[in-house]
Order: sequence, then structure tokens, then C-alpha cells
Amino acid sequence: MNTLDLAHIKHIHFIGIGGIGMSALARMFLFEGKTVSGSDTSRSVITDDLEKNGVKIFYTQTADNISSDVDLVVYTIAISKENPELSSAIERGIFTHTYSEMLGVVSKEKFTIAVSGTHGKTTTTAMIAKILIDAGLDPTVIVGSLLSDQKSNFVAGKSKYFVVEACEYKRSFLNLHPNILAITNIEEDHLDYYKDIKDIQSAFRELAGKIGPKDFLVCNPNDKNLPEVVSGLSVNVCDYTNIDSKISLIIPGEHNKKNARLAVTVALILGVSEEDAIKSLASFNGTWRRFEYKGKTKKGAMVYDDYAHHPTEVRATLSSAREMFPDKKIIVIFQPHLYSRTKDHLKDFGSAFSGADSVFCMPIYAAREPFDPSISSEILVKEIEKNTSGLASFITFDDAKNVIESAGDSDVIFLMGAGDINKVADTLGLYV
Repeated sequence: MNTLDLAHIKHIHFIGIGGIGMSALARMFLFEGKTVSGSDTSRSVITDDLEKNGVKIFYTQTADNISSDVDLVVYTIAISKENPELSSAIERGIFTHTYSEMLGVVSKEKFTIAVSGTHGKTTTTAMIAKILIDAGLDPTVIVGSLLSDQKSNFVAGKSKYFVVEACEYKRSFLNLHPNILAITNIEEDHLDYYKDIKDIQSAFRELAGKIGPKDFLVCNPNDKNLPEVVSGLSVNVCDYTNIDSKISLIIPGEHNKKNARLAVTVALILGVSEEDAIKSLASFNGTWRRFEYKGKTKKGAMVYDDYAHHPTEVRATLSSAREMFPDKKIIVIFQPHLYSRTKDHLKDFGSAFSGADSVFCMPIYAAREPFDPSISSEILVKEIEKNTSGLASFITFDDAKNVIESAGDSDVIFLMGAGDINKVADTLGLYV
């Protein structure tokens, strides 16, 4: 075989299988009857569940993990070419593809609804998925979180429809072949890769350019960073802000109402009635790590977990928190994600927490980046102090538990960030 033909692939190995997107793809191939194995650096709820479903997972990455019957290796873009598993696969002539390249392979064969944007794409993808499932359209879904109804990041559908979250990092989403492209919004982010907002716009423009004349682009064409993306395109541009019906949601926040309007617009394109779409969203409970209620402490403090890791997302979460808890004290324990993001948005982060009464910053979660001594959580704390009358402090991961356990029934605590801060809640023995 000179080109990849999934029909002939029997055993797929995933490097970084515990990732939210990678694990969804692994579930999909497992559902299709293929043998799936993988590796990751640590155990998690996701890897535990995969192992329960028969996936062999290694927690030390060595060349020996690539068994003789592996005929495709899928890896995250964070994996270097020097990774022993990837190096072994390349040396042996085994097919190797990134996660985003594999999404492109799947996308080619289906009617693809791709949800992109700097913020809100996970929630919007989940909303679209729920509407289509409730309407009986039976979509296949891959989303960057766990859907509340299915408790999974993957839904196995039997129809032609493929609903997928489209990530812009390193232009990954350009592997997709969308029939409906949704853009929630565009802002500066991932500046460790992109030069500036114009570079980001160029990536979205290139993705939008892949849509055919009979396909659809759903967005707010008047949003400040959208005109350069949509102008002059020979596609059907659908403005989701035209949905003026009253949409009632369980989850709070004006940003989620915008996400809902976009989801309803996509549903209308696919022939779902507006009434049915709105009815479906009325029971939408959100997704894992998006304003997710974790439980109460022994002293009665409520604890929420939220993935917000960009200043705009922090503001939106805190705005929703104030809407939901106007008389409570809001305490944020924030884990900055990436040295580059913290540095690039330092001033914006400084003002983003003004809606909180107390902010505690944990050490920066480096993820894919090497240590950068020019930025730290201590520096971020000083920036926050300039913009709030509340308390701002630097704490360690171990200190976070003490902060939570000392809170009382007049407090609401938000664990916030895209790293592993959610693990703090797992150590608390919360009452749901």
C-alpha cells in the first residue's frame, strides 16, 4: 500500500492517546472493530475508560510498544520526531499521521460540520451534536470535551453527518473538508505559532476557501475580525445573529446564548425546525470542564471547574458566575496555561479577573513549552493586583486544597485553566 486505505488498516497505535481529541478518534476506530493500542505519560479518567474497553495502553514510551502487527500510528502534533515510538514507526515504514490528518481522512468520507473559532467551539459543537441526535439525524461526533448525556467525547453515528471541533493551532483544521463551517469568533491566541491577528485570519480564510459554492459558512460576518475572512467568498454565508427567538438555556452566560444561536442556525440548514432545535437546547447541560459543577465542600462552598485559559474566556466565565451567584463571594484558583500565552496576554489577564473577589494563581502549566524565566505566576499576580480591589496571591498546587477547604457556604470556587488543575477537585471528597 502506497496510500492510506482505512479499509486495510487493522491495528492502530496512538501516541498521546489520553488527549481529549486523540481518545475520541481511538474510540471511533475501536467501535469500527479495529485493534487499538496507545501510550501516554500518565493515567487519567480517559485512559482508564479506554482500558476498560479493551485498549492496551503503555505509560512508558519505547520503541517496543509498536508491535509487529501495527499498521498505522497516529500522534499528536506535540510529539517530536525523536519520540521513540514515532521514530520506530517511521524507520519500519509504518503509516504515520497526525491527529488532525486523520480527522481529514474521516472528513473526506462524510458530510462534515466543522466548528471553529478562538472561543466557544467545544460548547457549540456539543450543542449542534445534541440537536442533531435529538432530531434523529444520527451524526458521528468528535468533540474536545465529554458530552454530558453520553459521558464521552465520541458519538458513533450511522448517518453521513460528521460533527467535529476544528482546532486552529498550527493550522490543524486545514486538513478538514467542511460542508458547513461554523466560526464562533476570532481573536489573538496561539501566538507561540501565529505571528499576529492577520496571520490567524489568513488561516481561517484558507479554511473558509475550502468550502464549495453549495456549502455554508455560519458566523457573525460583522464581528470585528471576520470581514477579512468572509469578504468575497463564493459560499452561502449565514449570519447566526439573525436568530432572534428566545432561547432558554440551563447554562448561564451571554456567550452561551451566542453559541446557541449558531447551533440553531446550523440545525436550520440541515432541515431541523427552529422549534425542535430550541427545545433540544433547553435541556443542554453543558460539557466536561465548562462551568462544570463538581460539588460542595464539608463547609458548604460550591466548587466549579472551568477550562477558561484566555482572558476573554476568563471574563465570560466570571460574568456568568456573577449572573448565577450575585450574592456569593467568588474565589478563583487559576492555573495559567503556557508561558507564551501568559506573556502575550499579561495585561489582558490582569484585568480579566476583576469580576472575582479573590484570585489565587498556581504555577504556569508549561505543556509543550520549555521553561521561560521572563514570565511567571508571581508576575501575573502583580498585574492582577493593579486591576482588582480583591485578594490576589501566588499558591502551589498543594496549597489549592487548603484554600478550598477553608472556604464556607457563602463562597463559590472556580478552578480555572486548561492544564491539570481539575485534579485538585478529585482530592477533596466533595458532596454532589
